[in-house]
Amino acid sequence: MSNCLICNNPLITTTSWGKLFTLAEPSLMCDECSSKFEKVEGDRCAICDRSFDNIATEYRHNDLCYDCVRWQQDPRWKDTICKNRSVYIYNAYLKDIISLYKFRGDHIISQLFKQEFQRVFKKHFDKSYIIIPIPLSAERLYERGFNQAKVLAELLQLPIMEVLARTHLEKQSKKSRTERMNTENVFSITGSSDIPSRKILIIDDIYTTGSTLRHAAEILLHAGAESVSSLTLARGE
Repeated sequence: MSNCLICNNPLITTTSWGKLFTLAEPSLMCDECSSKFEKVEGDRCAICDRSFDNIATEYRHNDLCYDCVRWQQDPRWKDTICKNRSVYIYNAYLKDIISLYKFRGDHIISQLFKQEFQRVFKKHFDKSYIIIPIPLSAERLYERGFNQAKVLAELLQLPIMEVLARTHLEKQSKKSRTERMNTENVFSITGSSDIPSRKILIIDDIYTTGSTLRHAAEILLHAGAESVSSLTLARGE
């Protein structure tokens, strides 16, 4: 008998005809732990996937949230991101799990997200997209030992292109929104002939303000990409 990867309690597995015929992979976490993850569902912003459930009407403009309206109104950032889709809401529980995965090096934790990450990809994207994970700077990669965005991208079991490089600067979370919109771009292209006229799908762990993703998208569009979208594990609310 295997144990839950989160709480380490024994997993109680049940076999059904549906599981047998679909060849579904066995769960790696118990039902109690699984129930604490909140899937992204319901009425959401067409660009960033933010929920409209707790947003006042004045902060919603048709099918866009006010944040995306402001991004779209800025000539530099208009249409840099075609759409972002996320798997889970970034609640307190997921924050703790990502901390285990991202900062403490529990690499195996990523397998918890495999089925749902693949499900959301298949629902909103297809194999015509080039998969590009958001890179870490050399300094941050040395600290962590692995790039969490690349590990998530590998869950899709599709070819990955690592064509972005990142300069080590102050964390985006320490900057105001205006600073994030106007800061210099920390990304650069390391060289690829496959980007022009292709649809790009950026992979990252969390969408918060969308600044990091838009900076990466800006560079990819300048390199000739047809469009840039993103798939993230979590959507901050």
